[in-house]
Amino acid sequence: MAFVRARDHVPALTAALSIVSLALVFGAVGGVIPQSLIPESQTLLSAIPHINVVVSLAAITTIVGGWRAIKRGAVQTHRRRMIASFALFAVFLVLYLYRVTLLGPSPFPGPTAVYTYLYLPMLAIHILLAIVCVPFVFYALLLGATRSIPEIYESRHRTVGRIAASLWLISFTLGIAVYLFLYVIY
Repeated sequence: MAFVRARDHVPALTAALSIVSLALVFGAVGGVIPQSLIPESQTLLSAIPHINVVVSLAAITTIVGGWRAIKRGAVQTHRRRMIASFALFAVFLVLYLYRVTLLGPSPFPGPTAVYTYLYLPMLAIHILLAIVCVPFVFYALLLGATRSIPEIYESRHRTVGRIAASLWLISFTLGIAVYLFLYVIY
């Protein structure tokens, strides 16, 4: 019964999930989530940037693999890879929120000129795309989960999915570049 209701309310569910997800992110970054409620593990906190770069690389791989699968008409492979992409995104987000809630954003350790002219614009685009892609990802996912395969082809899944995948890929790639600036180059 819940599946039938979800099917009839994809735009509303997309909006609700997007608002909740983005509220969690802004709450964590803005220091709204009380640190005292979260157990702290220094080992995990130190490892998260390195874990998340691996998760990002895996997500890029599954998104590209899902895109290639659907171009070949391999719908079930596409579905599995896109669900894996979403699961990787969720793991990334939980780890990121845990770290940023306890430690705040990572300070840039490099020169001011690099920070101003390279890092900051790249970070801004990464963050903007990460925010913008959320509703597209939820909408495509919900359409895919609530429609039969023939119905998916009649929906906006293909168009929204292309936008979601493109934004997602760019955002994950820029996130890796941010990691390189913070933890490898400087």
